Amino acid sequence: MKLTCEDARRYEAILHEELLVALGCTEPIAIAFAAARARQILGAEPEAIEVACSGNLIKNARAVVVPMTQDLRGMEAAAILGAVGGDADRELEVLAGVTEQHVERTKELLAKNICKVRLLDTPAKLHIRLVCSAGEDTALVEILHEHNHIVHAERNGQTIYDVPHRAEDVAEGGTDRHCLGLEKIVEYARTCELAPLLPILDRQIEYNGAIAREGLTHRWGEAVGPTLLEVYGDGVNVRARAAAAAGSDARMNGCEMPVVINSGSGNQGITVSVPVMEYARALGSSHEELCRALVVSNLVAVMQKYKVGRLSAFCGAVSAATAAVCGIAFLQGAEADMLGMIITNTQANVGGIVCDGAKSSCAAKIASSVEAGLMGYEMAKRGHVFRPGEGLVKDCYEETIDSFCRMAKDGMEATDREILDIMMEN
Repeated sequence: MKLTCEDARRYEAILHEELLVALGCTEPIAIAFAAARARQILGAEPEAIEVACSGNLIKNARAVVVPMTQDLRGMEAAAILGAVGGDADRELEVLAGVTEQHVERTKELLAKNICKVRLLDTPAKLHIRLVCSAGEDTALVEILHEHNHIVHAERNGQTIYDVPHRAEDVAEGGTDRHCLGLEKIVEYARTCELAPLLPILDRQIEYNGAIAREGLTHRWGEAVGPTLLEVYGDGVNVRARAAAAAGSDARMNGCEMPVVINSGSGNQGITVSVPVMEYARALGSSHEELCRALVVSNLVAVMQKYKVGRLSAFCGAVSAATAAVCGIAFLQGAEADMLGMIITNTQANVGGIVCDGAKSSCAAKIASSVEAGLMGYEMAKRGHVFRPGEGLVKDCYEETIDSFCRMAKDGMEATDREILDIMMEN
């Protein structure tokens, strides 16, 4: 199937839509963004905040450290800090300008219990309705399907912004992702004009590499990355796992460094890029070769994940790690059929890892997923691939991806609800 000019245009657009900068875990950041925009609309510091969120967003926002605070966790802290010190115009970098005074004010307002959080009755996996009030004035902001996608805003009950939206819709906004396929991705990566992509790819290399080094240098969280190097040595296959895990170690535990995300997730953005960077360094690859491999890994990640949606009971580290190993294989000259075998072998192995929220153990899941991807690659190089009819494996990689997406989106609905119920018991 030949790549067309229209395909190339779409692939470039998808990369620009996906490779965004975020400071901190994207779920609390989305809450902070909503609060900052509501404060802007309100025109005053709120006296009360109500945050209504979908279950998946609560699951991912409740346990991670809010960046710029050192030790504050949870949705209440994210909402108040966003309202007190957030810059809504910076979207997913909304907290970049927060000061110590903002943090202290946030602690004061947390002590006054001005923020209430409740579960939002919605079919959407990513949905926020946040209301700020001061005196008789109110401001409402609604975010749907994507972390920075405001679909509705009100002041004192009067609509000031609205775009057509339905909570039932699952499809990602922006460019249609159905155009993504392995043969076309490989051809695009080999032939595309890199100049329009270099700003976002260089930023991914710089930001995600920096937070990985931070995680390896200092002991963030449970230090999954440094532990791997201490126990298993510093071979490139270990470094690929350790560096990606270390970036997550830092990010989940309040590191104030930005990352470039993929599929709406900083952890997935780190996972899809850092292992490729480690292999490029070990192989002596040129900057151009690395960038073209990152085109592969980023697009393969989106190809696998878009049908599931931004949030689900399916751990996105699996699809991101699978994509990273596809990028590593591309660096070594692999064709599309090899990448399809890698996807099949990896998904058949660890495709059932559940997402039980954003927290320190995400680093371990990243390390395990990258390891599974590398094993799947070694199997594929030797001509071994799991057969159709074995579990969820189908006749081709596209059907296999559809199987796991169906399992993640539809089959794990009850699992998702039970995970949230169990988590809320703590």
